[in-house]
Amino acid sequence: MANITAAITGVQGYVPDYVLTNKELETMVDTSDDWITSRTGIKERHILKGEGLGTSAMGIRAVNGLLEKTNTDPAEIELVICATVTPDMPFPDTANLIADAAGIKNAFCFDIHAACSGFLYALTTGARYIESGAHQKVLVIGGDKMSSIIDYTDRTTCVIFGDGAGAVLLEPNTEGYGLLDSLHRSDGSGAQYLHQKAGGSRYPATLETVQNREHFVYQNGKPVFKAAVSGMSDVIRKITDRNGLHIDDIDWLVPHQANRRIIETVASMTDFPLERVMINIQRYGNTTAATLPLCLWDWEDQLKRGDRLLLTAFGGGFTWGAIYLRWAYGAGT
Repeated sequence: MANITAAITGVQGYVPDYVLTNKELETMVDTSDDWITSRTGIKERHILKGEGLGTSAMGIRAVNGLLEKTNTDPAEIELVICATVTPDMPFPDTANLIADAAGIKNAFCFDIHAACSGFLYALTTGARYIESGAHQKVLVIGGDKMSSIIDYTDRTTCVIFGDGAGAVLLEPNTEGYGLLDSLHRSDGSGAQYLHQKAGGSRYPATLETVQNREHFVYQNGKPVFKAAVSGMSDVIRKITDRNGLHIDDIDWLVPHQANRRIIETVASMTDFPLERVMINIQRYGNTTAATLPLCLWDWEDQLKRGDRLLLTAFGGGFTWGAIYLRWAYGAGT
């Protein structure tokens, strides 16, 4: 019996219409276009506007587009996983809300909360349900409305993040395409450097937590940068070594879009040429769990069947990891 792998058979992204440029940020905080661009590589980011609109609003658009382009009946979807740190509400899960709005009635749904590594974790989790033979069609979504937890008086964080969502369809494959290996890590001691202090059970919302601006993202940039480049470089080396791969064997590196300096440093540390690195941070900023599917969406037309991809990410907590996969559609082998 042929080995079953979980192949990505479609990808779709969505970003809101409103574009927050560096020039506009200059009117909001003490910063400049040159300062932002030189330190992050970001020129603009998309922001979700409108009363009562949360992450699900973007996830619904991505999922509806994906179902349409892959000609998939919502009734065929058996599992929906949404990676997000900005759920619409503490419960129900955002995956449930997306599924309901998309007419997906025969699936069980849940969220994964792993910050910027969330899509990687969700993709590996969804793949296991395909590989086991339990399910035939699984949706994996990465989406975040980071503008909902960003302090727009803090120039160290407000220039970095944007809003967006992306989704992929996973289906069984017996021809050697799909997810072939994954490696994930975490280190809770990193929470001190990148976290949102209030809003959970440790520090529920109070007048004091709101006044102290503790419901926003806090980041200490230097230790995060160091841990990110070290962590992602390490898992890239390990996953290529254990699969007998050389960097030249990989067609595309798909890194989390946290900061262009981080991306370039990881590429340098792993001897990966930048012309084969997917980079779109200049257009979207850091959309957290959405960066990887948005990259795949942007590059979909350039991908060929059989292309070897390495996906890697690093997020708050700390969380990080890598996935090795072979692209399953498009022209090619």
